[in-house]
Amino acid sequence: MSELTSPESSATELAFESALRPKSLGEFVGQAKVREQLSLLLQAAQIQGRSPDHILLAGPPGLGKTTLAMIVAHEFGAPLRLTSGPTIQHAGDLAAVLSSLQAGEVLFIDEIHRMARPAEEMLYLAMEDFRIDVMVGKGPGATSIPLELAPFTLVGATTRSGMLPNPLRDRFGFTAHLEFYSDAELAEVLARAAGKLEMTINNEALGEIASRSRGTPRIANRLLRRVRDFALVAGVSAIDLTHAKSALTLYEVDEAGLDRLDRQILGLLTERFAGKPVGLSTLAVAVGEEQDTIEAVVEPFLVRQGLIARTPRGRQATDAAFRHLGLPAPDTAK
Repeated sequence: MSELTSPESSATELAFESALRPKSLGEFVGQAKVREQLSLLLQAAQIQGRSPDHILLAGPPGLGKTTLAMIVAHEFGAPLRLTSGPTIQHAGDLAAVLSSLQAGEVLFIDEIHRMARPAEEMLYLAMEDFRIDVMVGKGPGATSIPLELAPFTLVGATTRSGMLPNPLRDRFGFTAHLEFYSDAELAEVLARAAGKLEMTINNEALGEIASRSRGTPRIANRLLRRVRDFALVAGVSAIDLTHAKSALTLYEVDEAGLDRLDRQILGLLTERFAGKPVGLSTLAVAVGEEQDTIEAVVEPFLVRQGLIARTPRGRQATDAAFRHLGLPAPDTAK
């Protein structure tokens, strides 16, 4: 097992991310409207002496959904229980979690859209009436026993809110839609992280990292770590723009934030397929990646940047993609 994938390395990465997480809404950078809405919701619940309404956090990966769930629990002074949709594949799995909750506890379910359907149906009743019906026995002799639950607040996170069934979505008292960050907001995120890491880095370098971070704090913090590693090995105590650019070039992150896989996909679409539409399965085989990785991780950013288009016949490179790679567009190619 390599050092990068060892349990010790994974634990170090988790500890690093935990150290950088803001602990309150006041420390949280960006998502100003969502922060204001959450603050109002939590204050109203405190004034009324009740648990906050159930909250759904929707948006692309890496924008702070887990962090906001932790902040909700912290601001309300409540314990936090964390789980994820893929681990809840049976109604019994969910029943075990719900029945062990204490009064006022916050339950965070990441990737809630990936829960099994029987568990989703059990969650409807739990969210609305704080009770569940547990089936005892099998066949004609099976009996449904109602089980009362302690009042709790569910915080669900999803990258695909459209996959949630309407009955589940409607039971959330508040839905927050998280947006991609601006470069200025990311620079602020990076400045805060650099301070916690005791890094000496100027604003130009922070701005360069921010501009290549795809509007995503998680990516920004990851790139900051790589720049820090570069400076450490090079013996640089104060990081400037030149050092940041050198580090990002070494790690194959270009000026637009595209990495090796992004450019590989664009290269296939522009050169091998000459700008013609290509099916997702063909593209996945050509680059040796899973279809889900391309569709959920790579494609959204390339579409948002206007570098590829999704057509009924497949994925197609745009003129902007040809320009980014320094190639003539299809109508001018010989």
